[in-house]
Amino acid sequence: MTRFIAPLLFLLSLTVTAQAPMVPTDYFDDPLQVPLALAGTFGELRSNHFHSGLDIKTQQREGLPVYASAEGYVSRINVAHYGYGKALYIQHPNGYTTVYAHLKNFSPEIEAYIKKLQYQNESYEVEVYPNASELPVERGELVASSGNTGGSGGPHLHFEIRDGEQRPMNPFMFGIEIEDTRAPIVSGVYAYPKGENAHVNGSAQRQKLRLIPQQDGSFKAEAIEACGEIGFGINTVDQLNAAPNRNGVYRIETGANGETLFQANFERFSFSETRHLNQLIDYGYYTQNNSRIQKLFVEPSNPLSIYREVNNQGFLNVKDSLSYNYTIKVSDFAGNERIVNIPIEGKHRNDIIEDPSNTTEFFVPANTGAQFESNGIDVYIPKNSLYQDAYLDISFEDEKINLHEDVIPLHTNISIGFDVSKYKPEDREQMFIAQLNKWGNPSYSTTTKDGERFTTRTRSFGTYTLARDTQAPRVVPVNFKDGQWISGNKDIKVKISDDLSGISSYRATVNGKFILMEYEYKQNLLTHDFSDNVITETKNQLKIEVIDNVGNTTIFESTFFRK
Repeated sequence: MTRFIAPLLFLLSLTVTAQAPMVPTDYFDDPLQVPLALAGTFGELRSNHFHSGLDIKTQQREGLPVYASAEGYVSRINVAHYGYGKALYIQHPNGYTTVYAHLKNFSPEIEAYIKKLQYQNESYEVEVYPNASELPVERGELVASSGNTGGSGGPHLHFEIRDGEQRPMNPFMFGIEIEDTRAPIVSGVYAYPKGENAHVNGSAQRQKLRLIPQQDGSFKAEAIEACGEIGFGINTVDQLNAAPNRNGVYRIETGANGETLFQANFERFSFSETRHLNQLIDYGYYTQNNSRIQKLFVEPSNPLSIYREVNNQGFLNVKDSLSYNYTIKVSDFAGNERIVNIPIEGKHRNDIIEDPSNTTEFFVPANTGAQFESNGIDVYIPKNSLYQDAYLDISFEDEKINLHEDVIPLHTNISIGFDVSKYKPEDREQMFIAQLNKWGNPSYSTTTKDGERFTTRTRSFGTYTLARDTQAPRVVPVNFKDGQWISGNKDIKVKISDDLSGISSYRATVNGKFILMEYEYKQNLLTHDFSDNVITETKNQLKIEVIDNVGNTTIFESTFFRK
C-alpha cells in the first residue's frame, strides 16, 4: 500500500519545514501494508540516544509481511542478540538507505543466504555486506516478516531512512503520512538562572513554573520576577491519532518580545552525536525523576546539529526594570502547535537563594581528566569524558568505590581498577566487578582480568564492587524430554538462565554436528528450527554448552528421536 501526501498538505509541509533538506516525497512506500499506527517517532528522546526512525505497530503480533520501500539491493544484514536484533538494510539508487529492524525472519532467499553464513561461522550472530548483484529487490517486494528480536520492548517494525552519509532522517519528510490532529502536550516548564546574580523569583536554583491553561489551548505561566541570563526547559511529548503512545515532537522554538532565541528541529542527526542528547536534557533531573526536561538553551560543549537560529545560546538576558514576554512554541510535523507564554518582570535582588555548593576534594576538569586511587581501587576519567568541569563525591571502601551519583552524564568510558592480589588465582576465576543498583543488588560490569588486577570500563557513575558468581547457568528443556519421540515438533526449545553474572556464550550440537539455535534473551530461550534440515538421523544426541561471564559452565545432554 503506497501512501503519499496530497499536494495541498505537501505545500503546507514545505511551509512548516522551510529549513528541511530537500528530499523526494513520493519515492518510498510504507514498509507494511496495514493501517499505520506508531509506537515511536523520529528524534524521540531515549536513554542516551535519539530514536532514529519510526516504530510501526504490528497489531501486537509478529509475522506481518515487510516490503521493500523502494527498489535497490540488500547492502547489509545484521543478526544480533541485542540492539536491532535481526535487521536488514537496503541501498537505493538515489543514495538513500532504508533499515528494517527487530525482524522475525527474512524472505526465503535472504533467509537461505544468512543461514548459510551462520552455519559456516557456527554462530547465530553474524553481519554481512552483500554486493549490489547478490540480493537485488524491487519496490514492494517481500523482504522479511516483522518480529520482536533484539532490544524491542514488544512486537513492532523499526523503520529508518538514512542519507548518503548514513545519517538517519525523519521519515515524515519523505511522504510517510500518519493522521495527526492533536497538538503536542506540555506537562512542565522550568527556568534556569545562569551565572552570578541571576535569579528567578529570588532563587538561583532551577524553578518549575506554574502554567495556566488558556481557552485557545495555549498556556500562560504565572508571572515571574527575574534578572540576569535565564534559560528555560520544557517537558513535552506528542500524540498521534491512532495510538496513545507519548512520542517525540518535531520542532521547538523560543523567542522574547518578537526576537528569536532558539530553535531545535528533529529532521536529521548523525549517530556520532546522538549521545549528546544527555546535554539536551537535564540529565540529573531525569535520573532522579524519570522525566526528561529538554533544555531550550545550548551548553557550550554541545555540538548537536538539530539546533537552528540560536542567539545568545538560547538564554534571555533579563535586565532590571524591563518587561519581557518569553514564548515557547512546540510543533509536530503535521503543523499542530502548543504555545506557552511566560511574562517576566526584570528585578534586581540582593537576597538571592544560591545554588548549594558542591565543592569536594575530587575535582575533574573536563578538558584534562583526572585519576584517583585509594584502598587498592583506582579510577581514571579521561579527557572529555565529562561535558563540563565537575566536583565529584568519591569514597573508597574495602572492595567498593562510591563514585558519585548517576546525575552527571559521561560521554566516554571511564576506567575503574581493583587490586585482587590478596585472592588466590583459583578464587579470582569466579570474581568480577559489579555495579550495585539503589537496592544494593549487583549486576555484571564487563571485567578485564590481568593477573592481580581487574578493570572495568563504564559510562555510568555509581557504586562498584567486587562480587563472586559460584553458580553455573541453568538449562531446562521446554518442549521435549529425554528419550522422547518428537517427530511432530517443528523445533526444540530450551530455557537458559544465570543468576548473577549473566550468559556469555552457548553452543549446541546434535550427534557432534553444530546446530543453529536462536537466542531470545528477553525470554531466556534457545530455539532450533528443524527446517534447517541439518538433523537427519532417527536417534539424536543433543549437547548444549552454556557459559556465564565468569566461566561457570553447564553441559546439558539429552537424547530425542525423529522420523
